[in-house]
Amino acid sequence: MCIYKKLKRVSITFSLLLISNIFLAQSISVNGTITDEYNEGMPGVTIKEINGKATSTTDLEGFYKIQVQSDASELEFSFIGYKKQVILVGGRNNIDVNLKVLSKALDEVVVVGYGKSSIKELTGATVQVKGENVERLNIPRMDQALQGQVSGVTINTNSGSPGGSSSIRIRGLSTFGDNDPLILVDGVVYDSEGLNALNPGDIESINVLKDATAGIYGVRAANGVIIIETKKGRVGAKPKFEVGSYYGVQQTANKLDLLNAAEYALIKNEMFIRGTGQPLFNNTALNVGTNWQDSIFGNAPVESFNMSVTGGTKNSSYSIGGNYFAQDGIVGGSKSSFDRYNARVNLVNTLSDKLNLSTVFLFTHEKRKALPENGIGSVLYNTINAFPNRPIIGPDGNYEYLVEVSDIINPVAQIENTHNEALVNKLVGKQEFSYKFNENLTFNNRLNYNYASVDNKSFSPLAWYGPGKYANSAINADLDPVMVEIADSVFIERGASVYEQRATYLDLNFESYFNYNKKIDDHNIKGTLGTSIFRRKGDALNGTAFNIPNNSIDYADISANMAQNGYLNNTGSFEFEERLLSTFLRGEYSYQYKYIISGILRRDGSSKFGPNNRYGIFPTISAAWVASEEDYFSENNESINFLKFRASYGVSGNDQIANFAYRALLNGEGVYVFDDIITPGVAIGTAANPDLKWETTAQFNVGMDVRFYDKIDFTANYFVKNTKDLLFSPDVSAIIGSYGPGGYPPIINAGDVSNRGLELELAYASDVSKPMGVNFNLNFTYLENEVKSVPEGIDYIPGAAFGVGGNIATRFEVGYPIGYFFGYETNGIFQNQEQIDNAEVRQQGAEVGDLIFVDQNGDGIINFSDDSDKKMLGSPIPKFTIGTVFGFRYHGFDFSTNLYAAMGQKIIRNFERQQPFANQLGYVLDRWTVDNPDAEVPRVTTSPNRNGVFSDFYVEDGSFLRIRNMQIGYILPKKWTEKFRSDYVRFYLSANNLFTLTNYMGFDPDIGASEGTLSGGLDYGFYPQARTIMCGVNIKF
Repeated sequence: MCIYKKLKRVSITFSLLLISNIFLAQSISVNGTITDEYNEGMPGVTIKEINGKATSTTDLEGFYKIQVQSDASELEFSFIGYKKQVILVGGRNNIDVNLKVLSKALDEVVVVGYGKSSIKELTGATVQVKGENVERLNIPRMDQALQGQVSGVTINTNSGSPGGSSSIRIRGLSTFGDNDPLILVDGVVYDSEGLNALNPGDIESINVLKDATAGIYGVRAANGVIIIETKKGRVGAKPKFEVGSYYGVQQTANKLDLLNAAEYALIKNEMFIRGTGQPLFNNTALNVGTNWQDSIFGNAPVESFNMSVTGGTKNSSYSIGGNYFAQDGIVGGSKSSFDRYNARVNLVNTLSDKLNLSTVFLFTHEKRKALPENGIGSVLYNTINAFPNRPIIGPDGNYEYLVEVSDIINPVAQIENTHNEALVNKLVGKQEFSYKFNENLTFNNRLNYNYASVDNKSFSPLAWYGPGKYANSAINADLDPVMVEIADSVFIERGASVYEQRATYLDLNFESYFNYNKKIDDHNIKGTLGTSIFRRKGDALNGTAFNIPNNSIDYADISANMAQNGYLNNTGSFEFEERLLSTFLRGEYSYQYKYIISGILRRDGSSKFGPNNRYGIFPTISAAWVASEEDYFSENNESINFLKFRASYGVSGNDQIANFAYRALLNGEGVYVFDDIITPGVAIGTAANPDLKWETTAQFNVGMDVRFYDKIDFTANYFVKNTKDLLFSPDVSAIIGSYGPGGYPPIINAGDVSNRGLELELAYASDVSKPMGVNFNLNFTYLENEVKSVPEGIDYIPGAAFGVGGNIATRFEVGYPIGYFFGYETNGIFQNQEQIDNAEVRQQGAEVGDLIFVDQNGDGIINFSDDSDKKMLGSPIPKFTIGTVFGFRYHGFDFSTNLYAAMGQKIIRNFERQQPFANQLGYVLDRWTVDNPDAEVPRVTTSPNRNGVFSDFYVEDGSFLRIRNMQIGYILPKKWTEKFRSDYVRFYLSANNLFTLTNYMGFDPDIGASEGTLSGGLDYGFYPQARTIMCGVNIKF
């Protein structure tokens, strides 16, 4: 029995050993290292055995180890932002993997409202621009760098001066108020005017939401949404440093063809002989004279230096960066300059398996100096009209006075006497907690803030520009001050003055939301539910003080003023607060990722509306069909890798009006006489409108996305965007009492606008792993803008004026684009008196050499007292815009170019002062004379005539094609860079605004609407964008 038991134990032990050996023979241990595109170890990569239970994660060095079932097992290697790789074990114990970055793969993640989605799942018109594509352009402003990168997005420059702003329009003009899109930087609301504060080098990606699916953001989503994500680190990654710098020289890309002194004398003599019978100059041999443009334009430096470090620890990631940027102006040099310091901190901390904390800090300090620009009286306006026969400095040593015209002053003297400075300190931040309940449900809670302190200082010295000049602040060339009578026979000096203001602005936004994502077999369900509380407040205190000592900028401070008893000094202030309370819901369902439907519902409550209409509900629905996922499609088609059709429709609201506009405000000038005594009081300023309601935009979009041969992407969108109940202030009857001093008409809802168009995008990229490659991107937009209705009882809303005190040139009228040009049409020039006498249409005051105006109403008379013979002369809105990006690389060399074209828009040449002594453009040399009867330019004369009324003679084709950027670079071989422990070194030579092809005679055809929606296309002597040649280096280690 004892022997039997022993044998039994031995048998069992032997069996267990045999089974164990069999199992071990089948199980295999695999290890290796995962590297990224820089051949650096990648921590946090997930390794999973397909059809097995084994999983593993790489350590800080990118090393992993996993036990798989057999040598027939397959391992999947995955990391966010990189292409998944599946590899057969095949009996190997060591498998090293190099992961490739996703380019435009369908699984690439893009940021959408309060969440993320893959390109494949998107149901809306959303476009992503990589940060590297923006950074490479070396353009100071993010919005300018975006020009031509995305179809449907139009960027017009309001000013080319350093620190100048741009107008961003997504799918056209829709409103009288703020047409800029909602801009979010890491989820924080960012004003478009403040984009100067953002360093383009800090950007990871830009996502543009163009259709109704942007409605989850509510207010201002009607104008589209731009979501900017800044760079982030990677958990467990080693520190990576990046340093970049460039230096460039700017110059004007174009100068106007103005008359020189000899040509000026010739034209002015002819002009005065025709008008007064006497020539202006006895001798016209004046040679070239003064080239005022050469005295104003100059070469100016631009430079940038930035550095950053990214990395992470076991439970955190970080990205820290700093940037310095400096730019002088091509007009005014250091008097028109911009300096900016940026600092950025982006942290993500894993507090537990379920809880993450994200922190973002963006700090900016900027300093801007500016000159009068883009208007009548600006430096360039005076430069264009200054007399070329006069020197910059007269014989007496003073600046030339140009005495003949009161509203044209010496631009060089104007620059010297201009002292404007703005200092901005801006802090943008976010603290966000993300809690993961399980694989399906997450909760985000975040506080966003945007604080800005803005200090403005403007010093106005005593200046004398000549007798009768509008800009004089002194009474003579000795700079004696003006004497102001403050009481009967009591006078005090009004000397040099300084204006100072400090304003602070604070946005606070508290947001909480849940995201749900559940996959059940072939069904996928997503949901978002959240709330948002937004508050914006601002206040300012300002003052003006006179009699600054020594008339010197060195003493330009309010505290230094020597105004007698403080008389004439004054102060001012403002304060405002606005709030927005919102809730939002989004649900999405997909079947096999083939049929996708999504719905959005947002409720906004705005303090800008009264109790009657304070809340608005805005819905959106969208759907997509991924046709390429159908069995019959994939079986019969090898060339098309992906095909998706999608459609969306939704309504968004807009509340971009003044605070408490629904209320009557006692901000009028109330001065009354009681018992013969003048008594200050209060008066109605803005009339009330308690029924003021949301302006709404309904958008419909249908589109398709196609991918060919896994290399070529094509996207098409057709959209209709209708905005109704526009918010604006029309002229109303004085009976309501708002036409007194300081009074304004009420804001009302009236007017509808429609935008419709077609967007096309085509992109190609070759294999990035090969030493030679090409990439190409083309985007095309066609846009139609039309006013559908205006307030009841009026025919149109007037816009901007032509010339100095001239007729209204732009309008808002049914059947035409917003801000279209309205004036007289011409049909040649009267060649002789017989033509005038026998003309079927009578044109009062017409003489030989004058413009012939077209009789639009057919009554046989050209009417200059009304609008009956005027017509549409064009629109400032481009019909077509095209952007292209082309890149080529060969081994270490690379070449790229970025082109942008806008076609179909018109520009009003509004910078010519219609005055006998003002200088003129060179086209006047081809004027009508007896010896030049076929000319298209009318005669010159000082006698009264109608040639200066607004007509198509002053309207030009504003179409242009511009080389936005051209760049050539070289990446040093790694065997060289490794010697000084660097992973990447690239040198480059770059040019911005290298060349512009256009027929427009002004400085720059890329003109925004700096004075409001109805001022688009009016050129007062626009400060042009500079041509910049620069060289730079990028180093990574």
